Amino acid sequence: MMMNNLFSRNNIIRALLFIGAVVIIIGFLPRKDTNTYHYEMGKPWAYSLLTAPSDMPIYLDTISARHVRDSIDASFRPVYERDQNIEKSAVAAYATRVNNTESLGLSPLERNRLINTLRTLLESGIVDQETYQEVKSGRLPEVRFIHDNTSIYIPTDGFMSARVAYERLDSIFSEEHYRRAIELTAMSQFLVPNIVRDTVATERLYDEMLQKAMAPVGVIQQGERIIDKGDIVTPELYSLLQTYDSMTGQRSASKVDRHYYPILGQLLYVMILLASLYFFLGYFRWRIFGNTRAMVLIMALITAFVVFSYGMGDTFRSGLYMVPFTIVAILMVVFFDGRTAFFVYITEIMLCTIISNFPLEFIFVQLIAGITAITSLKNLDRRSQLVRSALFIFLAYSISYTAVEVMQVGTLEKLNTRMFGCFAINAVLISFTYILVFVLEKIFGFVSSVSLVELSDVNNPILRELSEECPGTFQHSMQVSTLASDAAHRINANVQLVRTGALYHDIGKINNPAFFTENQHGVNPHDALNPMQSARVVIGHVIDGLKRAEKAQLPDVVKDFITQHHGTGKAKYFYNTYCNAHPGEEVDEAAFTYPGPNPQTREASILMMADAVEAASRSLKEHTVENITALVNRIIDAQIAEGLHNESTISFRDVNIIKEAFVERLRTMYHVRVSYPDLKKPAEPALPADTKPEVKTEGDTTATSK
Repeated sequence: MMMNNLFSRNNIIRALLFIGAVVIIIGFLPRKDTNTYHYEMGKPWAYSLLTAPSDMPIYLDTISARHVRDSIDASFRPVYERDQNIEKSAVAAYATRVNNTESLGLSPLERNRLINTLRTLLESGIVDQETYQEVKSGRLPEVRFIHDNTSIYIPTDGFMSARVAYERLDSIFSEEHYRRAIELTAMSQFLVPNIVRDTVATERLYDEMLQKAMAPVGVIQQGERIIDKGDIVTPELYSLLQTYDSMTGQRSASKVDRHYYPILGQLLYVMILLASLYFFLGYFRWRIFGNTRAMVLIMALITAFVVFSYGMGDTFRSGLYMVPFTIVAILMVVFFDGRTAFFVYITEIMLCTIISNFPLEFIFVQLIAGITAITSLKNLDRRSQLVRSALFIFLAYSISYTAVEVMQVGTLEKLNTRMFGCFAINAVLISFTYILVFVLEKIFGFVSSVSLVELSDVNNPILRELSEECPGTFQHSMQVSTLASDAAHRINANVQLVRTGALYHDIGKINNPAFFTENQHGVNPHDALNPMQSARVVIGHVIDGLKRAEKAQLPDVVKDFITQHHGTGKAKYFYNTYCNAHPGEEVDEAAFTYPGPNPQTREASILMMADAVEAASRSLKEHTVENITALVNRIIDAQIAEGLHNESTISFRDVNIIKEAFVERLRTMYHVRVSYPDLKKPAEPALPADTKPEVKTEGDTTATSK
């Protein structure tokens, strides 16, 4: 038997969900080849004392290195060279073209003048357009030429671009015949750059200068202190830590244990967290634990959000704070309860802490946001509640982050404004949870408060038909809804669920409305039936109601109220009548017993009590406090004695509170109106025999009237 329970279908599914979640989370977990510390400049060191594993060079910190690099960039002069082959080729080619073009109409002297002018422009130096722009802007006042391994600096004020050289050529030759000759010979094609950059020499000299400037400025000996827990990561320490990471990465690259031990630790970490969640659900939320759809939803949400957070954290610098983790808490509150929501949320956050650079800050900020989400959204029945909750969560993120930063850094000046942008994105995503609730309802068959509110609308086709065909039953359902909702509120049960279940619990009476006393008007059809037949008709309203609910595609939680509001109790009126008419005969109790099952939840127990109490209260001749109290106690105690509530999670304390709620509510519903006294007219005084009645004239103002 124990082995059969161990290998039951639900246990196998839960085990597969556990294994699948562990495999997926570990598989998508970002990992590096070496163990590295997570730190950020300006924040405290979160680990224990760190010492040098060997002699470590001390390099310039990031800020100093940036200043040195900027200084080098400002003073460094690139290497250029004069390409004399370009000059000679251009001049020779142009001379050939000028001398061979007969249609120019120039004398030999004029031809030589054009050739010499081209030579002069090239000797002045023509550079490419990019270099000329640097020269013109003043960023390149001189360039370097290397001759016999000696650097020679040449001013650049005489350098021209090809366009500027042509403009100067145009200013020299203003005569028309020269201009015509320049155009015919296409002289602009020979104004090519002859001062070109030597990129190889430039990069070599720049790297040499940079290496000298960035050379180590000191050494930390092996075993010497680098940083200790709580120390602020200054720019100097940040540079040391980067050097440490580089050295340890090279040292441990060939060590297999440095790669596999972290994975083993991560595996144990994930398994412990998920096992803790399983233990919580198994001991304190066994109905959820035994519900396959609920476990699939919980594990799927955790796994999906954890994998998504891994991707965001690995893609964006502060991507972990953009992930709307509180959506999981909100969904758990909507479909289950606040305690389950908190435990599932904590499990999710702890799984994501693995990749957080600052675990303490991450856990604190997410914890405050989660508590805010759970407490601000106890019941989701309006879309505006999500917007309000998203605003509260944004404020919780911002305030808690500011608190941590001020505590660690000691100033507001170093607050990272990027984080507030991440929190804003997070809040916007949270506001779309309404759509996710709708999708999950359709996929998993759960019912949210939003759906319950929609079902509670009396204009719903089934409720409208109930009010038209069975007005008495409809009024009874409304009264039961009032009683049950008040009691549910007092014992902190699901008020909206009870209210909706109460409205639909008797929809099966639509088939035979006249067979139920609340719908009768003097004629009782049961008079023509024997008790067993009558019982069959009355009990049948449960089956008929279930069929109507299935046809209308009502949620399972509403169907449960239809089948459980009588449990496995008896139709006592007809049962007692039959027994009295057949004394000594063995009675078939099954013919008078409702199909059940008995109430499985506190909400179903409340409805059973409210249904019986409200119906019985109509038979009271006097609705005094004593009569109402006695009625409530008698009916509820009888149900408990019959064991109808044994399968429910309702407690004796809840029962006492429910009784008090019913008594108070019934007193209000059946309050006795005070009789209004009739207005008595005063008797008119008798007149003497010799006195005539006074007649009021039009102008008389002394007469009065009442």
